[in-house]
Amino acid sequence: MTVVQSLLALAVTLGILVTLHEFGHFWVARRCGVKVLRFSVGFGKPLYSWYDRHGTEFAVAAIPLGGYVKMLDEREAPVPEELRDQAFTSKAPSRRIAIAAAGPIANFLFAIFAYWLISVIGVTTVAPVVGSVVPGSVAERVGLRSGMEIQAVDGHSVASWRDVSMRLLERTGEQSDIRFSVTGDRGQGSLAGRLGGWRLSDETPDPLGEFGIQPWRPDLPAVLGQISDGGQAAAAGLRTGDRVVSVDGEPVANWDALVDVVRRSPDTALSVTVARDGDTRTLQVTPARRTLENGEVIGFIGAGVQMVEWPEDKLRTISYGPLAAIPEAIQETWADTRLTLVAIQKMITGLLSPSNLSGPITIAKAAEASASSGFEDFVRFLAYLSVSLGVLNLLPVPVLDGGHIVYYAIEAVRRKPVSEAAQAVGLRIGMALILTLMVFALYNDLMRL
Repeated sequence: MTVVQSLLALAVTLGILVTLHEFGHFWVARRCGVKVLRFSVGFGKPLYSWYDRHGTEFAVAAIPLGGYVKMLDEREAPVPEELRDQAFTSKAPSRRIAIAAAGPIANFLFAIFAYWLISVIGVTTVAPVVGSVVPGSVAERVGLRSGMEIQAVDGHSVASWRDVSMRLLERTGEQSDIRFSVTGDRGQGSLAGRLGGWRLSDETPDPLGEFGIQPWRPDLPAVLGQISDGGQAAAAGLRTGDRVVSVDGEPVANWDALVDVVRRSPDTALSVTVARDGDTRTLQVTPARRTLENGEVIGFIGAGVQMVEWPEDKLRTISYGPLAAIPEAIQETWADTRLTLVAIQKMITGLLSPSNLSGPITIAKAAEASASSGFEDFVRFLAYLSVSLGVLNLLPVPVLDGGHIVYYAIEAVRRKPVSEAAQAVGLRIGMALILTLMVFALYNDLMRL
């Protein structure tokens, strides 16, 4: 079921973003006097289509992983004399640049709208309060301590752990100082320390963990929440609401302690004492065996923790009025744009491993996870992916919108188009580059699986 959900989430995600991108091209092309022959959502054979009064075919195709806009173009087929003034190739370079840039601009505008919507609706987020710091880490070198709340990173205000992670991602691979503004038991203060070439791991990048920060979390008592049908916990008679007091006579302080005991006891009978309805009883539970991807064998009983309420002082509500939300949304979109550009630059210079490049499988998993997490997470994911799509399409690579813009700009300066031979060479180079990146991203996805 997870695979089906991931594929559906991928189709919905790409369908929304690519349709918006292509609509940008379509909308500006129409206003520049270019005849649009087809607007297709998806590739392949149309499943359903209709025509508008301008003769444009709108189609929904069988493969829902993209879309395209087909315009009247003399490079693709002969154009009747009476329609030549409506051909894309007949328009001035400035208009062709506008049409090419409209797709990425539509992606940026969607991101601004998405962040505006989130800001107006308002969200409650966990405050970036440090729980603990890993000894010997960059976080310890900087001076971060348990209980400190991070207010800003390098002068940029942060209100959540997501904001902190985004700022840390921008600094990966660098040697210079990083600065934090914090509040703690001694009031407000500033901290700074050397990054020293701090990098993300190639396989499972975790900016906070690798920086050495463990976020504050409320202590979870060893109280059972959900019990899986057919699991070892259910078979032993454990129930939702049971509080585990001890295992084999050893007291259990919290949920993490219980998990540690269960994980290291596959196929081993455990004597579990629980408190239930004001009484205690002892049950025999034998954790089942599970082998992880890294080969480690652990035990599990099919029980989840009963969640607790977060303290009010550790939560932050972020909300803006309709007008105040506009600059906030633009700032969020610019932050995503800057992060994408920095990531590309660092991959080129070797400061960020190309192993962090993601393909459709990772996007599908992220889309499914964000959709499952709720409306806000899914909209944030769409916004960030939309910005990434816009930035990548503006890169000056032939076959991408940015490459076409470069050609049209050269034509505007030289007063004549770039030769077909030069464009053909650029096309081959661009296709080779894009295909190489796609194959490499897919390889990374498979390695992560």
